[in-house]
This record gives sequence, C-alpha cells and structure tokens, in this order.
Amino acid sequence: MSTAPRSTTPGSTEPLSVAVIGAGMAGRTHANAWRQATTVYELGLPPVRLATIADAHLPFAEDAAAHYGYENAVGDWREVAEDPSIDIVSIVVGNALHREIAEAMVAAGKHVLCEKPLAGTLEDAAAMAELEAAHPDPVLSTGFTFRRNAGVAQLAKLVADGNLGTVNHLDARYSCDYGADPLTPIAWRYKGPMGSGALGDIGSHLVDTAELIGGPIASVSGAVLVTSITERPVASGAVAGGRGLTASADDPTEPVENDDVATFTAHFASGAAGTFSCSRVAFGRPNQMMIDVAGSRGSASWDLARAGEIQLADDSSPAGLGGFRQVLANPSFPYFDKGSSMAFAGVGLNQIEQFTYQAHAFLQQVAGITDGALPVCATFADGYREMRILDAVARSAENDGASVDVA
Repeated sequence: MSTAPRSTTPGSTEPLSVAVIGAGMAGRTHANAWRQATTVYELGLPPVRLATIADAHLPFAEDAAAHYGYENAVGDWREVAEDPSIDIVSIVVGNALHREIAEAMVAAGKHVLCEKPLAGTLEDAAAMAELEAAHPDPVLSTGFTFRRNAGVAQLAKLVADGNLGTVNHLDARYSCDYGADPLTPIAWRYKGPMGSGALGDIGSHLVDTAELIGGPIASVSGAVLVTSITERPVASGAVAGGRGLTASADDPTEPVENDDVATFTAHFASGAAGTFSCSRVAFGRPNQMMIDVAGSRGSASWDLARAGEIQLADDSSPAGLGGFRQVLANPSFPYFDKGSSMAFAGVGLNQIEQFTYQAHAFLQQVAGITDGALPVCATFADGYREMRILDAVARSAENDGASVDVA
C-alpha cells in the first residue's frame, strides 16, 4: 500500500528530513547540496533535517555522515524506506538499482531526486515515468544539474531571447579520464549494454543540456560507440563507482560491457544540426565539458573549465571589431544573483553549486513555494525522454550510423 507524502505549506517551520542513498563522489555532493540549500536565494524554505546517509559499504556512509553533519549512517537503503520521519530521498547509486529503490520510496510516501541516467535500462526508465504519472503527489525528479549552471542557462536564455538569431549548429563535448587507466577496476559504470557507458554517464548531460538550449532533438545519426579497454581488473575492496582507484595487473579481470567513447550527430526539430562526443578514457582531461552554439546573428560558447564566464560574438560590435569576447558571469545571469555569497562579476562559479541550486528548487517544489521559485527540476518523464534519445544513438551505432527518429 502506498503512503501519501507528508504535506507541507509555504512558510512552514516544520523540518523536511532528507536522506541520501549512496556515499560515493556524487552521493557526497548531494549530501553537501542539501546542507547548503537553505543558504541561497530567498528565505522561506522549511528547515532541513539532515537525517541519514545509506551505502552498502557502511564505512562510506559513516564517513559521509560525519563530514556533512547527518545524524545517521546505515548499510541498507531499506532502512531509509522504513523510516517514517524521512521526507526526501536522493538516489545516487548504480543506475540498475534506481527503479527498485524509487518504487520503494514512493510506496513509503517519500519525495525522490534520482541521479541521471534515470535507470539502467529503457524498460526500467519507462516504468519510473509511469510511476510518476500514477503518483502525482510526491515530487519525483531526475538530477540534470547542468540545467542549473549559470553559463549554460545564459546560453539557453540568449537563444530563447533571439540574441543569436536562428540557431543552425550546436556542438557539445564531454571528456573525462576516469577510465583512461586500464588498471582502474571494474565497477557498475562498466556494466550494462552499449549505450550505457560513457554515453549514459556523461553523454546524458550533453543531451539534456542540448535540448535545454536548442529545443527537442528529432533524430540522431552517424553514431559510433567504441570500447577501447575491453577488460578491467576486479578490485579486492569496495569500489565507489570505479573512480580514483587502481588495481593490480595481477588481479583477475572481467569484461567491460559498454562504451568508452561515443560520437553522433543530431537533427533538432528547429532544423538545427548537432554534433556530440563524449569519452571516459580521454587521457589528461579529468572533467571537460564544452558547448558551442552558432546562430545567424551570433555565436556563444561555454567551457566547464572556465565556468564563471561565457564567450560571446554577436552583431553589436562596430564594423571590423567583431569576434568573441569574454563575458563574466554576473547577477544578470540565471541562478547567479542571490545564488552566490559574492554575487558580482569575477568571483567565479563551480560545478558543485549546481547541486545546491537543484536541491533548493526541489525543496521549493516539496514546500509548494511558487512566488519567486526557481524553474522546476527535471521530471522522471524528462529522464525517460533522455534515455530514449540515448537508445536511439545506440540503435544508430548498431546499424552503421543509420538515422533513427526519436519517438
């Protein structure tokens, strides 16, 4: 039997209790975001009680709880579902576990923020979208945090306001090196079908960000998926997602089941073209995401390594003095004003702040705050759509790059 989520009202002083399932890198970032969420934007959110961190490897949970000020650490996520005092749950574990955990949390009457990609398979993602449609009361969201990046949102605003004219091309790249070392041990990131490797992990950010800026993608083509490291060693200890650890060359190995590199092209419903590439084996590039947008009256670029600025070229320059110029993130950018303790140009931004802004928006939705509210978080339906696009990319790759429509 499903339990209804605890109701809250704007201005309530009754705390909302939060739990995070998963104490790896992203889980700790969620834990920090809930801790910081009430420190930005307008006052009026209910207080947040930092309740529980859960991880199958209990020492990870205990360490994260101690660092971020959570009351409890448990080794089984089911203890979170069984705790009636917990209102909100972040799911930040392997994608194959998302559906089971989300269904249990909804049945227990909890609001859910689930990391991307939404699920381990398209079928599970569809079931989670159906779960959302059948349960309109809890807030159910997919964690696409780059929607909350001030520079990315500014590119979307430039396009929406017509400042770049008609967009004809969007180029998106995301390169990481967390899998570049062949001795990086096998983990859940390296399991699952082709299309759920680098494409699902970091390519999902590119797809959601591209649609935020350029509108819906109608079809994909020219897809190539490559597995460059076909086997990885099995580590003897606990592995948090296969990042930051090195095994021994003498350890037994298991096959890698999905892609290290993915590239494809896309056609937007607007008529614009898109080019995409992502890699988890890009040596020397620990976390590089870049977006370029070209239009009939201007172009704009954003680089995660320089997240506190965008590059902009438009038709406002005097004749002969055109070209790209640096525009520092400032209070006119989305999310920047009142989202920074130093809200003036030049203080910079980082990727961690995106999670805080997402947590704040989620809390506003749970509390029913609409006046001055941030844009709502991505839904489970949004997460399912993004996975349908990734599935189309995988089918294009299976068919020698053939064009595949996005249903």
